[in-house]
Amino acid sequence: MKQSGRYRTSDLPEAQFEPGSRGRVLLNLKGIKSKREMDRVEAEAHIRALRDFLFLFSRNHRFSSADIVKMHRIWLGGIYEWAGKYRQVNISKGGFTFAVAAQIPGLMEEFGKGPLRS
Repeated sequence: MKQSGRYRTSDLPEAQFEPGSRGRVLLNLKGIKSKREMDRVEAEAHIRALRDFLFLFSRNHRFSSADIVKMHRIWLGGIYEWAGKYRQVNISKGGFTFAVAAQIPGLMEEFGKGPLRS
């Protein structure tokens, strides 16, 4: 996770790593230190969340930014404190920089106005 050099973000839970994980696993509610174990736990939570989503949304549901936040909370809420909240840190992976954290609320508001349908 790459943080902006301009702001101190180490006090934010989403910018911290689980102690003893060698900087490979984000701080989590389960105290998991192994990347392999976290990958498994996240994947199992994802499968459960997908099943829940089938009952939450109808075929013609028009997704909103609130739905995306809710889906994130359902999927990762039992694992991470920050699940279901807009990201507050800037991140990149493999040389790709994700949307700037400060822009996310506005981008999600614009998303909610778009034609995306389930």
